Amino acid sequence: MDIEKIKDLPLIKILEEREIPYIEWDLEMEDDTHAMLVKWGKEGATDDDFVNIAVREGLKAFVESREEEEKSDEDND
Repeated sequence: MDIEKIKDLPLIKILEEREIPYIEWDLEMEDDTHAMLVKWGKEGATDDDFVNIAVREGLKAFVESREEEEKSDEDND
């Protein structure tokens, strides 16, 4: 994720927040099974699903970049 591109985004306003409980599993499967599940997931995903993934990944990358900057600053002190 390109952190510099995040700075170019226009204002994004949070209108509502929903708690969505879910479980993630670490799964072992054959490659063709994995490919089939990925295909089904992409068929079922909405544009809003992709936006939420992008926002989550963007926030994660931003936080990680800030942590790296802080660690670098501490190392230089």
